[in-house]
Amino acid sequence: MDALLVLIAATAIGGVVFLPWMRRRRAAQQAQQGLVVASDPMAGYGFVPLDALDVRLPGPDEELDDTLAEIWRTGDWRPAAALLKSTGDDWERRWQRVQTLAGAAAFELADEAEPGRPGSAAAEGGGQQAGMPRAGGIWLRTWRIEAPKDPGGAQTHAQFLVLQALRDPGSQDFRMILEEARTVCGEAALLAPGSPIPYIVELAVARGLHDRPADYEELWSKVVQRAPRHMGAHLAALPYWSEKWHGSRKEAEAFAERAASGAPERSLLPALPLFAVYEHLPEANMVRGLYQSAVIERAIEGAHFALREAPADHPMAPHVRHLLVWFLVRAERYAEAMEQLREVDGHVGAVPWSYGRNPAGEYAAYRALAIAGWERMGGTSAGFTPPGH
Repeated sequence: MDALLVLIAATAIGGVVFLPWMRRRRAAQQAQQGLVVASDPMAGYGFVPLDALDVRLPGPDEELDDTLAEIWRTGDWRPAAALLKSTGDDWERRWQRVQTLAGAAAFELADEAEPGRPGSAAAEGGGQQAGMPRAGGIWLRTWRIEAPKDPGGAQTHAQFLVLQALRDPGSQDFRMILEEARTVCGEAALLAPGSPIPYIVELAVARGLHDRPADYEELWSKVVQRAPRHMGAHLAALPYWSEKWHGSRKEAEAFAERAASGAPERSLLPALPLFAVYEHLPEANMVRGLYQSAVIERAIEGAHFALREAPADHPMAPHVRHLLVWFLVRAERYAEAMEQLREVDGHVGAVPWSYGRNPAGEYAAYRALAIAGWERMGGTSAGFTPPGH
């Protein structure tokens, strides 16, 4: 399952970010502390137990769950094609579903190639992991052969190739795979001229191939012509402008601020600066009160505003809520963290959890820290509205 988490994280905000050892170690230490502080976070709060957290998605999507289960059961591509067809031009939801379907196929291939690795089906005595398609990724290959004009199949194939390349950016095949992905993006664009999805997929390709800023801007213009307020697209574009890739902190924050300030009503884009801040946090925090600083407080309030204004069922809202939990716990704003936990608990397939080796464990640790802080402030389970109520 770790392989799938990394692959899905690879597109959650546009690319795999390999966290330095120091940050991983610090997160592990904080996670352990949180679990010690509140070892039974389910008691009275109605939260989902650790071993039942869904690591594939940031929030519920029953249709996607059913589709993955049917592919796993039959090895047939048609449920995936039907799902994307029914999703239509709901571009935010379609983007998330394309990512997840591609991630499932990529996980299958990794599972087949490394049967002895921890978490693989073979290492666990055969069989398949619950909810995952059959091994081999054959259904995606068959989809492309039997329905070459299906835009959903082309979009999923392009994203699959991006994920394959990002599995090993140091590989000698990295550039070749990304070039192939770019070709398939072109095919997908021809099959559905009005869709932003092929161009959003290509954002990761362009970043990996080190496209010049002018070329990247031209590609980005094709996205915004088709879906100007697409939150997922903005999250996919943000890393190019960050100092980890081809830009700087100043450029990334400027990109996020422009999007936030120009956001139309009912948009999640005012939350984008929070992601830009997260991407540029110092590896070693030497500033007392960093998470109470004006920059971070402003980004948090922007995310709160976006969630209040956007539709409650916005497909990208869970992504914002998960990152808010992370910041709010660190800022010791535990009551607000509890409010967000009530909305997202049960699913943990989002940044920042998906960057770690144990997303469910890291999420549960922050949940435990939030509960402990809430109770230190006088809160009780009796005064907390359980999730789903």
